[in-house]
Amino acid sequence: AHLAALVLARGGSKGIPLKNIKLLAGVPLIGWVLRAASDAGVFHSIWVSTDHDEIEKVAKQFGAQVHRRSPEVSQDSSTSLEAIREFLNHHPEVDIVGNIQATSPCLHPSDLIKVADLIQKEGFDSVFSVVRRHQFRWSEVKKGENKMTEPQNLNPAKRYRRQDWPGELYENGSFYFAKRNLIEKGYLQGGKMAYYEMRAEHSVDIDIDIDWPIAEQRVLSFGYFGKEPLKEVKLLVCSIDGCLTNGRIYVTEDQKEMVSYDYRDIVGVELLKKRGIQVRLISERDCSKTLPAIQLGCTAKVGTANKLQVLEDWKKDMGLSWKEIAYLGNEESDVECLKKAGMSGVPADACALAQKAAGYICKSSGGCGAVREFAEHIFLLLEKVNSARKQ
Repeated sequence: AHLAALVLARGGSKGIPLKNIKLLAGVPLIGWVLRAASDAGVFHSIWVSTDHDEIEKVAKQFGAQVHRRSPEVSQDSSTSLEAIREFLNHHPEVDIVGNIQATSPCLHPSDLIKVADLIQKEGFDSVFSVVRRHQFRWSEVKKGENKMTEPQNLNPAKRYRRQDWPGELYENGSFYFAKRNLIEKGYLQGGKMAYYEMRAEHSVDIDIDIDWPIAEQRVLSFGYFGKEPLKEVKLLVCSIDGCLTNGRIYVTEDQKEMVSYDYRDIVGVELLKKRGIQVRLISERDCSKTLPAIQLGCTAKVGTANKLQVLEDWKKDMGLSWKEIAYLGNEESDVECLKKAGMSGVPADACALAQKAAGYICKSSGGCGAVREFAEHIFLLLEKVNSARKQ
């Protein structure tokens, strides 16, 4: 049976404009679930249903195919079921749809693998995600009604301790898997049904977590970052032109070159050094005359036509693995380095190819704080590494 992952990502959003591709911890929101779906290895195809060009572009960057939904199912009043049924009408090869919500960035491949087994091997017609909550419910008293509230799931005279009460299961909206025949009848849940209980820390819904910084902290703590475990970064290699500087070259009347950099980036480099992380600089251009003026005290390789070879030489000399190297670049010449490095980033104004290859896209532009921002991202991921070690 053809199992397709389908992420619905409409361009319109009442709360946050183009929320589905807004950067969350350096990754477009939709990218988190597409990465998890891809690495799960259980889907015959992965699709994004959208009505927006920018969302289509991001979806393809993460390896998904795109179904351009019609205006009829792209309205504020359109339901998920309508969009899924339209998708199935155009794709008769699909037997089972795994509808994954773009707003669930802490989804892990292990969850999707287990759900695929439930529906493919154990014969369930539909499977949906739930989370366990320990919340006491009371009946609602509407304004103007002369009534008392009543307990719904507790005895006030004998309140449970959390450890003595298993709690209740609530849909968390992370995913809904269903067979074609069920969807065609107008249901996402029906037939032989099963729920899949997700861990509470993985149940993050951006529709609820309106505070984006809080959501980012949750993702950094509990999100899925790839098949291989994170390692402690020991080397950051930074492209000079367009990352450390803004890429502009100023020429004085006596033909001397000058460049512009942001003091925040210098502080970022110093903070990295204090954490024991080496920082090295690289450039295609021979900027040896202007580089000393920045006074970073870093090893630098300038005038190089092959950045990847330099990076491989440094890796070998320091006895590092790729997972221990971070790379910040911004041009096509940085793409292969970005793909190889265990942690990769680009400034906000990097070229499209570099953005596609990077794991983190800074909010800051080159020469305007991008190095400092990427350093902070490295520090946050190091906290995740240390937390995993303690566990």
